[in-house]
Amino acid sequence: MSKALQKSRIPQGFAAFFHPITSTTARCKPAKLTDAQGLTLWVMPNGSKYWRLKYRFLGKEKLLALGVYPEVSLKEARLKRDEARRLLSEGIDPSAKRQEDKLTAQVAAANNFEAIAKEWHARESHEWSAAHSVRVMSAMATHIFPFIGALLHKS
Repeated sequence: MSKALQKSRIPQGFAAFFHPITSTTARCKPAKLTDAQGLTLWVMPNGSKYWRLKYRFLGKEKLLALGVYPEVSLKEARLKRDEARRLLSEGIDPSAKRQEDKLTAQVAAANNFEAIAKEWHARESHEWSAAHSVRVMSAMATHIFPFIGALLHKS
């Protein structure tokens, strides 16, 4: 083991894995550093590094993005890999689950009080004077949205 790795704060068992991550430079095409159970670190030609998980679902090979190195550490990437593998064992496609969660969040964000109030304002304000329209929106932004703007509307 090199003296640089000995001096670093990398745990002893992980030195063999971390050394390629920190020393890998950009190439003409993405370099892939493998960990275990489908987890790989892709080093792109521009030098950026991405965690990816290769898995199979219903006989089809898929690739799931887990984050950008170093924002997502090796430990976090392994935890995300384990969660994705747990979903696979339950018969759920991790990629489809992620898309479903994202869509649910978007619908929830569009279905809160503030979004509905702004929609109402846009629909009704053409019947008001410009000054009144500004006063109504200003009053809602000052007195209502900070307190109940994020509440979800349940229909």
